[in-house]
Amino acid sequence: MKFYSLDEIKDIHIGKVGSPERDKYEAELQSFLVGEAIKQARKAHNMTQQDLAERLGVQRAQVSKIESGKNLTLSTVARCFKAMGLEASLSVPGLGSFAL
Repeated sequence: MKFYSLDEIKDIHIGKVGSPERDKYEAELQSFLVGEAIKQARKAHNMTQQDLAERLGVQRAQVSKIESGKNLTLSTVARCFKAMGLEASLSVPGLGSFAL
């Protein structure tokens, strides 16, 4: 029986690194993880989606989409963390970190 690494499984089932399919998968995964971080921060602050929505001035359904990784922009991410009283930064290798 042959064992495969996670990267080999991704190559076989999603596509090789650099392929459009793999790039799409990686981008969607990153968006999901950012949305999950927002959700975990919200829960850690004992806030409901409705509470966060009110602070952002949006509908609760929009917070649900954000936490699902949909329609994410840096501006949206920054606004979410700021609404919870948290600081967020973007780290770019070779350029440093920037406050959002």
